[in-house]
Amino acid sequence: MIVIAITGASGVAYGVRLLEVLSEIGEETALVVTDPAKIILKYELGIEEDQIKGLASEYYQPGDLTASINSGSCRFKSMVIVPSTMKTIAAIANGYANNAVTRTADVALKEHRKLVLVPRETPLRAVHLENMLKIAREGGIILPAMPAFYNKPENIDEMIDFITGKILDVLGIDNDLFKRWHGEKP
Repeated sequence: MIVIAITGASGVAYGVRLLEVLSEIGEETALVVTDPAKIILKYELGIEEDQIKGLASEYYQPGDLTASINSGSCRFKSMVIVPSTMKTIAAIANGYANNAVTRTADVALKEHRKLVLVPRETPLRAVHLENMLKIAREGGIILPAMPAFYNKPENIDEMIDFITGKILDVLGIDNDLFKRWHGEKP
């Protein structure tokens, strides 16, 4: 099972697209959507949280610290926080496991499971970089939402697919969501 958390940063489309793709390929997922993310879903995509719950195998409330995913005995494979707020990154970096997102991330790190964070903030302060470095030193993967342009995206969906494809690559899931670089000369 892959745990997907959507937090209240801009770029919730990345999380929704990842859920869509994982659902299409039959990958078991657990979903947590924070309260601020619910607002961003409505603002950026015009959708309600209920419209994406069905894409996940399991759904957990962000405040549910009794959720199975919050325990090391739950055998999830990996966790992706997409997009990730700097608040969430700060909490994870400093061991502040106060909700289902940060506690599950804490479990992923302590159990040496794959944790992928997709930060969506710019510019970055030194403390943001320091927090991401702390997580990376513990084995977390920082995958910023930085789309490429060598693939000549024609629309926003192709830019979203690039980041989604990169997340899938890191998770070891084959995909053809974006055109890969093959050494062509400009």
